[in-house]
Amino acid sequence: MGATVSCCMSPGGSPKLARRAVELDDYPITTTGDDVSEDTGTYLQHISDREVPDELAQESNPSDNARASTIFLNKSQTDGKCVTSPGLSKKYSSCSTIFLDDSTVSLPNLKSTVKCVTLAIYYHIKNRDSNRSLDIFDEKIHPLTREKVPEDYYSVDPEHKLIYRFVRTLFSSAQLTAECAIVTLVYLERLLTYAEMDICPCNWKRIVLGAILLASKVWDDQAVWNVDYCQILKDITVEDMNEMERHFLELLQFNINVPASVYAKYYFDLRSLADDNNLNFPLEPLDNQRATKLEAISRLCEDRYKDLGKVTIRRSLSADNLVGVRTTHAVLS
Repeated sequence: MGATVSCCMSPGGSPKLARRAVELDDYPITTTGDDVSEDTGTYLQHISDREVPDELAQESNPSDNARASTIFLNKSQTDGKCVTSPGLSKKYSSCSTIFLDDSTVSLPNLKSTVKCVTLAIYYHIKNRDSNRSLDIFDEKIHPLTREKVPEDYYSVDPEHKLIYRFVRTLFSSAQLTAECAIVTLVYLERLLTYAEMDICPCNWKRIVLGAILLASKVWDDQAVWNVDYCQILKDITVEDMNEMERHFLELLQFNINVPASVYAKYYFDLRSLADDNNLNFPLEPLDNQRATKLEAISRLCEDRYKDLGKVTIRRSLSADNLVGVRTTHAVLS
């Protein structure tokens, strides 16, 4: 990432953008097992197995600690609600009709997840504590377009629709997944915590772009190269992308690990943010086919737990069931 011989400087585009267009939220979360060499017996330690330094493993850092509350959810609760869909009424289940959404923690809905993530960024900017920033993320010093930056660019808060259009363009053009959006938010809050800075009107685009760039390389098997982002944002250079990526990694202290517990916490907090702001996930009525599928999955899980219980649970004998109990002779020494 950022090296001269790496894919970031390749004159061609990555193979991901040339492949057949597919549905972006059809990729499940996959995990890999531990790497143990059978020949040498040496254990290759994963990043997730390493101990987090004391100065990073803070109770108040939600990007590292699953017990800490997310920053965006706390900021969203400091003022009134941001109603993003005033014309849509929420659907409720009844005795005759049950509504369910297809978004799960392992397979989130892409459009709804991107909306929730951009809403979290909106609350970060709106309810920021100060305007602490760095030059590498300043849009005046490093513009993303050739258009002239307004004089009041540092004081006018962007609307949620503007943030959503910016992120949606990147995710649609680069064919990124919904899981990548959640990891993007994790990296963003980790950057604000580690670097002790704020996301504000003058730097939000470059911070979000850096988080998306890093999340796509870490999370996606077929990562988008830096040169491909230059094709999406026509006026940015590869050198600028590489420099911003290096600074982003240094500010994160190269801690790009996202535990499963932290990922799940961010997903469910985004669901809570959506409920608080009337941002409804797409609901569909439960039909016979979906009900049969849910019933089959439930029965399969129930059978597995029963088999597991038979092996692990040891029943005690009572006075009414002493058949087969053998007596042994006492040995007197």
